[in-house]
Amino acid sequence: METLNDRLKGEKLELTYPCSWCYKVIATEKAALEQAVRDVLLEREHKLTHSNNSKTGKYVSMNLDLLVHNEDDRQFIYDALKQHQNIKMVL
Repeated sequence: METLNDRLKGEKLELTYPCSWCYKVIATEKAALEQAVRDVLLEREHKLTHSNNSKTGKYVSMNLDLLVHNEDDRQFIYDALKQHQNIKMVL
């Protein structure tokens, strides 16, 4: 069965900016994740909602929804979150 990733392989995502974007952010604890989002976004308007906890309780994931203004903005936020010491993974 062909997946979306198979169909998009080698193609650039075409978005019309500004647009709403959701990052799934994963960390070991909720407070650390929330602090990382504050560190990256400062006072920028966003919505952070619980997504899931791992079965063992070792990880928490949250959805970060916000308005991104252009490709550079979207990529900057992704990179900044990914590089933050409190964050384990960004999807």
